[in-house]
Amino acid sequence: MIECEARLPDVQEQEAVQVVSALQTRGVRAALARPGLYRFGVRVIIGDGREALWDVDGAAGLEAQVMRNGVLVGFVPKIPGSSTFDVEQQADAIAAADYGTG
Repeated sequence: MIECEARLPDVQEQEAVQVVSALQTRGVRAALARPGLYRFGVRVIIGDGREALWDVDGAAGLEAQVMRNGVLVGFVPKIPGSSTFDVEQQADAIAAADYGTG
């Protein structure tokens, strides 16, 4: 059991890296987010001083916090069905997200 738990963060990190790579291929300015020990997500630079932090809270399914200078300024609600998305579907959903106006 401990062995499986030790490997889980690597799987999550690998998936986040794959999503970042898929986003970059689509022309999205994305990077790996590391909000804490063994926690990984995707950081998307929106371009007006804001950034979206996807899945940094550990919840199932895709959702994002929109931040400016470390302050929460918006939110992308959980995308229905996204807890079963593969890497390409995650990248498509993130690339198509509406972040509103700054």
